Order: sequence, then structure tokens, then C-alpha cells
Amino acid sequence: MNRRRFLQQSLTASAYVSAPAILSARSPNSMFQVASIGVGGMGGVTMMSVLQHPKVRLVGMCDVDAKTLELARGGNATRRKELQDPDAAARLADAAVFRDYREMLAKLGDSIDAVTIGTPDHMHAAQAVTALRAKKHVYLQKPLTHHLHEARILSAEAAKAGVTTQMGTQGHSSIETSLAVDLIKSGAIGKVKEVICWENKKASWWPKVTQRKAEADPVPANVDWNLWLGVANEVPFLEGAYHPSMWRSWADFGVGMMGDMGCHYFDVVFACLGLAAPKRVRCLDEGSKGDLYAMKRHLELEFPGTPLTAGDTIKMTWTDGGYDYDKRVIKPSVLTKDTPSGIFFIGESGGIFKPHSQRPWLVPEANFTGFTYPKTRIANHYTDWVDACMKDEKATTDLPSYGCPVTEAVLLGVLSERNPGDWIEWDAAAGKIANRPELNAQLTRTYRDGWSVEGLG
Repeated sequence: MNRRRFLQQSLTASAYVSAPAILSARSPNSMFQVASIGVGGMGGVTMMSVLQHPKVRLVGMCDVDAKTLELARGGNATRRKELQDPDAAARLADAAVFRDYREMLAKLGDSIDAVTIGTPDHMHAAQAVTALRAKKHVYLQKPLTHHLHEARILSAEAAKAGVTTQMGTQGHSSIETSLAVDLIKSGAIGKVKEVICWENKKASWWPKVTQRKAEADPVPANVDWNLWLGVANEVPFLEGAYHPSMWRSWADFGVGMMGDMGCHYFDVVFACLGLAAPKRVRCLDEGSKGDLYAMKRHLELEFPGTPLTAGDTIKMTWTDGGYDYDKRVIKPSVLTKDTPSGIFFIGESGGIFKPHSQRPWLVPEANFTGFTYPKTRIANHYTDWVDACMKDEKATTDLPSYGCPVTEAVLLGVLSERNPGDWIEWDAAAGKIANRPELNAQLTRTYRDGWSVEGLG
């Protein structure tokens, strides 16, 4: 199919469907059949990374952007660095293509064993819950949901479905994170007293257009704006404001820097300390109001203690957007370059300095002369999920037991940013704000007409 014909068919119908004549992986000796919702950006990375597994065949791909579908369907995506298996191109060649995920799930039905989801944040819950109710295994990119209520419903639906789920925080399975977990659990720094996180990299997804206007710009022919909006309230399309990658800064569609990098940091801290949802959270700066999130934030969270923490509670601090290091952070001398992003664990007998996506270091170095760092394991966040699905086992960032609690903590941070000042006390058992009940209305959203999902909005 050439480019012109592909775009014509994609734009004159809701979907171009070439359903493959293949059996479900529930049949003996067949392939594990995956459909991908969102095949650009991290959605495309996820799709291609799952295809590293030799048993995976892609049976469907869905995207609201016809050009993105063309790239993925045409095989150009197989040249991504994430793909190492040269035979994978053949295992996506017959995938049916769709614009609407609901139509894909309905038409492909039992030929789908699992779904990967990599779309703007506001669509995550609706897409994941729909797939779970169809009894599909789910790999869902972080942040799992846009609102706290959605996280609770997602957790319940994932547990009820009895399928294998994975939160898309690929760094969770990295050697660097595994080493940090092993160091904490070994007691190398004693019990942990406090955690400090900082993120000062540039927000590359900040939009070029930050003021909304009543008149819409022309919608590109390749984009279905109605499908892109999905559950969100209707707003005019603006060039340079939302699609393809600037949506994260808008409160309607993303959850700002917390949804971008906060999920990765919270994931590491949860993995290291075995945390649950926080008891309370507050924003110590001006926070944000209106349509856009702030370009910087300073948050404090207080979590219930665990066997790995020094007290009944443990404090975690988050800053981003240019705040200076906390003076208690000790940087190892071996790291001579600037470290704009990282986590510092303050222990009873030392600290751990972990730059983002890099190995952790025990500090002060003089206290750990001759220390032998433990050997750690090699894992693949994507293909390990496939293996777990095929064995009916739990994945490493299972949604009910792990991913949704991490998401809940992140979204409470977002809620505090939007309501700065006083502590927000979180009643985790009830799923409600205990001390500022007027904020409970912000835990949910009403889905747009035609997009309602039972129990969600």
C-alpha cells in the first residue's frame, strides 16, 4: 500500500481493516497475539520492544494519526533501536490498522491476547479498563491514569480480570534500579530516614502555543481530532499546542512533569522501600492554576513507614524546574559532571546517591572503602511481561499490587500542585481527602458525551 492510498483509506473510513486469518494464542502452539493502541512516541517504542519476544505477533495497531500508522505499518518502525530481532518485521506485516481503539477491540475480538497502550494520559484509564473487561493482558504506559478515581477503578478491574498487567516504567527492570533495591535491602546504609528527589532537565514537551483561543486552527488531514480528544472536554485544535507531544503540560490531557519524570522516580523509591500510598502531601511553592501546569514545583510527601525505614513514617521531597540541591545531598567524587536529575536516600549509616538512569553510589565514599557492590540481575521490562502473560504469572509492576499505588502517590502530588499550601490528608482506605473535603470533587472527571465508560466517567 503506497502512502497516498493509505492516507485516503484512513481518512475516508474510521479504520482500514485487513484482519489476519490467524488463531488466538489461546490455541495450542500458536503465537502470542498483541494489539497496540498508540503507535507513535512511547507507544511505538512499547510496540516494537514487545516484538523483541519471538512468540509475539502484532495483529492490530491503532492510532488517531494516519501518518503515524503509515510509519508503523510500512515497516519503518522496525528500524528503531529498540528492535533487535530482524524477524520482527514479518510479525507485524499483517496487522490490521484502526483509528478507533474501541473498533479494534470489537472487530479483532478473541484474536487479541494482549494490548499495549501508549497514548496521551487522559485516555489511559478508558482504554485500559475497556481492554481488561475484554479479558486482555495489558501493558500500560505511565502514568496509569489521569485522575485518582480512575486509578482505583483500574486497580479493581485489573484484579477482577485475572490477567497479567504491567506499568510502563521500563527503568524498573534496569540493572541500575535493581542495584539500588539490593543495596537498600542489604542494609548497606541502615534503615532509610528520608528520600530527596530532584529533576532539573528541560521539559522538552512544553508547548509552543500556551494561550487558547476560540478559533480553531486547521486540523491536519492525518489527525482525527475527535478521536484524539476522546474522553476529554472539547477544545479547538491549535497548531503547536497539543499534538503530537505537547499535550503533557495541559491539565486536560496530561499530568505535567509528575507524569513525565515523577513516575520514574516514585517507581524507584517504591521498589526500594516497599511503600504504599502516602498519608499526606503538600506543595510548598505557588503551585499552578488554569489550563497549564507549572514549570517548577516543590512537594513534600509523608508515607507510612516500612521495615526498611527508620520511623513510623518517612518523608520524601520532590523538586523540579531549577531548585538547588538539598544541602544534605552528598555527591560522589567520581561523578565530575553536573547531575541534573537524581534520588538521594538518607540512611542511618550513610547515603545512596542515584542519578537518573545511572548506577547508585554509596556515600560518603570514605565510609565504604573496599565495599563490594552486589551482583544484580538482568531483566527486560517488555519481554518479561510477555513471558508472565504466557505463564499466567504476575509481572514486576503489576497494576493492582504495585502500579496503581505508585500512580496514586504521583497523582496526589499533582493534586497538591493544583491546591498548594496546607497539607492534604489522604484516607487511603476510603480513597478520599480527609481534611479538605472540598478537594474530593477533583478526584474524578466527567467523560465527554459518547465516551462514557461505566464506573470511570
